[in-house]
Amino acid sequence: MINSIVKNLGDSAATFLLGHTCSTIDKSLLHLPGPDAVDRIYALSDRPTPVLRAIQSLIGSGRLGGTGYLSILPVDQGIEHSAAASFAPNPLYFDSENIVKLALEAGCNAVASTLGVLGSVARKYAHKIPFILKINHNELLSLPARSDQSLFATVDQARDMGCVAVGATIYFGSPESARQIWEISQAFARAHELGMCTILWCYLRNPAFVKDGVDYHTAADLTGQANHLGVTIQADIIKQKLPTVNGGYTAIGFGKTDPRVYSQLTSDHPIDLTRYQVANCYMGRMGLINSGGPSEGASDLAEAVRTAVINKRAGGMGLISGRKAFQRPMKDGVALLHAIQDVYLCPEVTVA
Repeated sequence: MINSIVKNLGDSAATFLLGHTCSTIDKSLLHLPGPDAVDRIYALSDRPTPVLRAIQSLIGSGRLGGTGYLSILPVDQGIEHSAAASFAPNPLYFDSENIVKLALEAGCNAVASTLGVLGSVARKYAHKIPFILKINHNELLSLPARSDQSLFATVDQARDMGCVAVGATIYFGSPESARQIWEISQAFARAHELGMCTILWCYLRNPAFVKDGVDYHTAADLTGQANHLGVTIQADIIKQKLPTVNGGYTAIGFGKTDPRVYSQLTSDHPIDLTRYQVANCYMGRMGLINSGGPSEGASDLAEAVRTAVINKRAGGMGLISGRKAFQRPMKDGVALLHAIQDVYLCPEVTVA
């Protein structure tokens, strides 16, 4: 298995990623994923017992069942990016059932999608694979286009169709963020009341976060703070984009930070940057799953494996990868998701 991972990464990338030792935030300080994560970590919180059962059902499902790691297929892009942009590369996925079939065939822990997608096949599949209902979306049919997450579904609808979890996005840093924080805080409280766990897409959105040609929407310091806000409203799992830069606070010149974030708690290495994201999730008490990113074509497999290696070695909980998987023939999508899962199944890929 390790030979396949090295082959997909390439020798130089494999040496860079697999040979790295983190000297910023030591792994001994982290609460790491594992088959006993519910007993060891989540059960210490105030989560109701049915929520603990829901988290256990997620980490107990699919090819990664029993490892404590997650491989989730998310397909909400029909709204977030338009159905045309998302499904024209592979029209098979205009049919909602094929989305669930892909997650099942690939042995994912769960499938995350919209009210319409999951509701259309709930009675056939909700008992076969954990469902995660994404309750809010940013739609692109408005003109002029705007960035705002609006509720498309209720938490009660998620419970009624048999979902194990609800997911939501907050655009931290946007003018609408205060409203979104309140909406999703209330929704997550209701989800916990009904026995479902919660996953928060902690995304940044502000044109001021791009400065001098550098996009700081994926800066480690800013995404780390977004994660910290997400766990504050009791997200059980945080979804975040992989960090690509750092120093957003200092470059943009706003907010509050500390020089030690850049001199001691992070380095330029992607595993160290991602570890800072994990640290902001209460040192891993709430699991961090990173986004697989858009489909770029031939490089997708290598990029997916790279992201999985970075997430696992940083102390993360898994990967949530959609477009790289469903924008290609189903058998190829299954193979890509298996390659991601193999990283978490491989004992030679350790926490740095």
